[in-house]
Amino acid sequence: MNKLAGLARTFAATAVLLSASIPAVQAQDVSDAQIKAARATIAALGVTNNFDNILPNLAERLKNTLIQASPNFQELITATVDEKALALAARRSDLEHEAAAIYAKTFTLEELNAITEFYSSTAGKKLLNDGPIASRELLKAADIWASGVSRDLNAEATKSLDAKVGTSAPALVEGTPATPAQ
Repeated sequence: MNKLAGLARTFAATAVLLSASIPAVQAQDVSDAQIKAARATIAALGVTNNFDNILPNLAERLKNTLIQASPNFQELITATVDEKALALAARRSDLEHEAAAIYAKTFTLEELNAITEFYSSTAGKKLLNDGPIASRELLKAADIWASGVSRDLNAEATKSLDAKVGTSAPALVEGTPATPAQ
């Protein structure tokens, strides 16, 4: 059981060090109206949704580590870590508050309201849902376009150089710069 206590202290110390390295946002610089608007913006954007799994993932990782160290106490470890994780779940609102303060400091009240209005609209929701797909497809199209432009530039430059200096010009290979003849 001493191993469990040592591991728990190590995880606690690590958590304290990590939390100290994240600068806290001072909410005193923003109004209550800005915080309220920022919370609405965050909800419309869903920017903190990805953080919902942090505590469950940390609990799972801790359980695995502790069970590896003391497999005979698997049930006790699981029950204890789950109980403590549930007790810490209320602290999720701290992250929401920090996010709201960050958004309130970054955007004006008018900007927050405009962002919320747009992303709450049908078009805004569609952009949130389908934007990543469109971006991925755009990147694919840009790669194909760049390959075609590279191929055509190579062919046209080689053809033009051949016409200007004759067939003694070095053949250009796609992706390699031509060196001038000496």
